Amino acid sequence: MAFDSLSDKLQNIFKNLRGKGRLTEADVKTALKEVKMALLEADVNFKVVKQFIKSVEERAIGQDVMQSLTPGQMVIKIVNEEMVSLMGSETTEIALKSGNEITVIMMAGLQGAGKTTTTAKLAGKFKSKGRKPLLAACDIYRPAAIEQLRINGEKQGVEVFSMGTNNNPVDIAKAAIQHAKNNNFNVVILDTAGRLHVDEDMMAELQHIKQEIAVDQTILVVDSMTGQDAVNVAATFNEKIGIDGVILTKLDGDTRGGAALSIKAVTGKPILYVGMGEAFRFGTVLPGPYGFQNFRYGRCADAD
Repeated sequence: MAFDSLSDKLQNIFKNLRGKGRLTEADVKTALKEVKMALLEADVNFKVVKQFIKSVEERAIGQDVMQSLTPGQMVIKIVNEEMVSLMGSETTEIALKSGNEITVIMMAGLQGAGKTTTTAKLAGKFKSKGRKPLLAACDIYRPAAIEQLRINGEKQGVEVFSMGTNNNPVDIAKAAIQHAKNNNFNVVILDTAGRLHVDEDMMAELQHIKQEIAVDQTILVVDSMTGQDAVNVAATFNEKIGIDGVILTKLDGDTRGGAALSIKAVTGKPILYVGMGEAFRFGTVLPGPYGFQNFRYGRCADAD
């Protein structure tokens, strides 16, 4: 399960802190050094760890904490609050236009991250909330990409708009939006092409789509199991095309959790949803006083 390894290490560190009646500055610094190592071993971005420890230390090494009747608990509370701040303390939902106005969402990501499946799940979530979503098959390169989207769309009961592989993605997107206008859809989700790695052609195509079409939300799908690679991918996409949020997939297979803890701090963009096995969860991964309490805000749009 996500964060199991990090949770165990933090619990042991906190246990030692709680066992001390009084704390010295040296005690706090020793504990924070252990926290730093635990975060680095969890594959959290080095710069993020450095800033995190600095923020905790500035708050923890103070007269109010040191002279408290329960200094250990106060230090744990500070670590917890800074961890929540690191990941974002509030749930960020995807902003949709009101009424029958069409919201256009562009999905981006590398091959293998689960972008197409996630795109269909997202459409299912919107449908469950009373929206009328349309999926647009804009990946004309990967074999069977259109069929995969169609199958996943059927699972969610959502229509898929396709023009085959002989049209360019911009024309497909424009036609999908026109189809949405003609048939009273109010959300259009563009499933764009992925690549095996970040390349200029991929970025140029996404930039072209955004130049030609009024995209309201650009959402990046990344595989959390790739650790720091996921963070680097998110930073590159944000720099090149601009993203509004991130969806992390396969978080149940990532026992370290470094990508989840780093992405918001590195990009400044929220983690909107996380993929946990067949489930699609939303909200924030919040650390509790004894480790991580996974996914405060529940589940939605399960896949079959």
